[in-house]
Amino acid sequence: MGQQQILLIVLGIIIVGIAIVIGIDNFQSKAVQANRDAVIIDLNYLASDAQAFFKKTKTYGGGEQSFIGYDIPSQLKTNDNGTYNVLSTQPLKVIIEGIGVEKEGNLGCSGSNNIKYRIIVEPGKSILQKIN
Repeated sequence: MGQQQILLIVLGIIIVGIAIVIGIDNFQSKAVQANRDAVIIDLNYLASDAQAFFKKTKTYGGGEQSFIGYDIPSQLKTNDNGTYNVLSTQPLKVIIEGIGVEKEGNLGCSGSNNIKYRIIVEPGKSILQKIN
């Protein structure tokens, strides 16, 4: 083989390698975004579950205009998207935290943390917060 052919083969290998790295990075960022969306959807569902608890009478297993006694149903505490915990329960406010399974940050970044969101539920409204 001539020098020009070897150079073209090496150049082709470098371009394919770069394309593979970019593809892996894109896949990772899409996985993180999908997990972020899934955690937010789960937290919104749990917020509506807490609102339902607040509105139900104690006869039907509710809080009768209070969030005291609300807990996440056991089958919803952990799923493929993450883990969910009640951080605080007050008569007119409950705080639920969701920790995703994916880590945020750049590919190969060792200092990255899991996706983490918190939702504050009050009668008739909920506020979503991203936790760093």
